Amino acid sequence: MKIVIINGPNLNFLGIREPDIYGTQTLEDIETNIQKYAETQEVSCTFFQSNSEGEIIDRIQQAYQEKVDGIVINPAAYTHYSYAIHDAVKAVSIPTIEVHLSAIHARESFRKESVIAPACMGQISGFGETGYLLAIQALKENLS
Repeated sequence: MKIVIINGPNLNFLGIREPDIYGTQTLEDIETNIQKYAETQEVSCTFFQSNSEGEIIDRIQQAYQEKVDGIVINPAAYTHYSYAIHDAVKAVSIPTIEVHLSAIHARESFRKESVIAPACMGQISGFGETGYLLAIQALKENLS
């Protein structure tokens, strides 16, 4: 099984950005841990991070060309207003799970709405890096 893990804006600053909310792990630390877990599940993961909406859309479309089995996406702030990412996820028809490190529904009111979630098979939030592992597990179980 091939999965692409896409991370959106400011996630390249994990470990620096608001550690009381996002923790002290860097994105590289999280990707290393995801990779180790994925190998135990016989899942091949590729990783992508961008602060640019257009680059994220391009990567979603590239996943279609690569015939990947699933996408795990943390759209970060784009969660709340990127209808373009929503449309890209819908267009490729690849099973996608939205992940957030923090409990977005317990934070500021604007964070409680996701315009991406309706295009996804599910959303996981509030479990830190474990959310990515849960998403991989869910894709594996639902696509087998």
